[in-house]
Amino acid sequence: MRVLCADATAETTVEQLESLGHSCDVEPDLSAADLAGRVAGYDVLVVRSTKVTADVFAAADRLSLVVRAGAGTNTIDTAAAARKGVFVANVPGRNSIAVAELTLGLLLAIDRRIPDSVADLRAGRWDKKTYSKANGLHGSTLGIVGMGDIGLAVAERAVAFGITVQVVAREGRDDAVLQRLNDLGVVEVDSLEALVSSSDAVSVHVPSNDQTRGMVDATFLGWMRPGAVFINTSRGDVVDEPALLEAVEEKGLRVGVDVYDDEPSGGRAEWTSKLAQHPNVVGTHHVGASTEQAQRAIADGVVEVICAFGEGQAPNCVNLTPARLGTVTLSVRHLDRVGVLARVLDLLSEQRLNVEQMQNRVFEGGEAAIATIDVGGDVDEALAERLRGVPDIISVSLTSLP
Repeated sequence: MRVLCADATAETTVEQLESLGHSCDVEPDLSAADLAGRVAGYDVLVVRSTKVTADVFAAADRLSLVVRAGAGTNTIDTAAAARKGVFVANVPGRNSIAVAELTLGLLLAIDRRIPDSVADLRAGRWDKKTYSKANGLHGSTLGIVGMGDIGLAVAERAVAFGITVQVVAREGRDDAVLQRLNDLGVVEVDSLEALVSSSDAVSVHVPSNDQTRGMVDATFLGWMRPGAVFINTSRGDVVDEPALLEAVEEKGLRVGVDVYDDEPSGGRAEWTSKLAQHPNVVGTHHVGASTEQAQRAIADGVVEVICAFGEGQAPNCVNLTPARLGTVTLSVRHLDRVGVLARVLDLLSEQRLNVEQMQNRVFEGGEAAIATIDVGGDVDEALAERLRGVPDIISVSLTSLP
């Protein structure tokens, strides 16, 4: 496959892919505006921060897969990709430790006023009296919003500092996650309001989507204690920045941020931000995942996704429907012969039944296989009998989908 990397890419990624027979072009200076004019002829697109708009998918002639070298896919128009039948995959969990380390770094920097202290020393000012004042983290309470891989990594490190960690209780949480929370002594509370209002610091670790954009609004910030700490190393658009600035002024909130709603898309730019420049804010440059360790792990993940895709799999795909579709599942056991499934699909087409999802698995030895076909519409017994009459079909069973 031909692979275009539209952001800086680890040499190991290119070396591994080329050793497997793929060709790679690395063009880190491509902008979002350039991408539509460059994507033709490529099967795979790999991006980090470069936006992938609907125009890119409209211009692509061979594109089958877009890989986000990281977890969040909010910079990719996944709906446009889905309409064109292009898989969008991410590499989740590989940067968790790096982001968690920065989160704790921001918390420490705020409590000990490290940036201001360094600035004064570099300016030739000694002020031990001012910088001797700090609350300390031991015995404080940290509320974590979002208990994915990063949230868990933050919890583990916070507990090591002697911080009490609390999260909102949620039904359906994975048993392994529950066990880790229990082992760490994490406290579950009943609601987001209870979490925010009872924490000395709140750290947000959620993806950007319709449910989370703007979730940190005036109401959320109104729940926070005066002088509390707010940390955001997730996505800029989960925060209502004007509301946050107002809360900083009115309640004396202290803030650590790595991400901003209107941050530049490139690596360097002239940019001003009221939030980033506020004296109560310690900011970094969206570098949460930017450690050598994390980048090596992500590079390996990108290779794994592309190789799996080349073998017919769709790992970490974010724009496939997560649930079964259709009204009926046909389970067709058949001999693995040419034309069997083609005849099955012909019969479904004659009945105007759309195939929503389909999988065919061959049994050991290669003699028989089973096709699982989700269809939309009514499948009556007459059609089932016609299917059973197709040569080389062993059996046909029907199961209604909820």
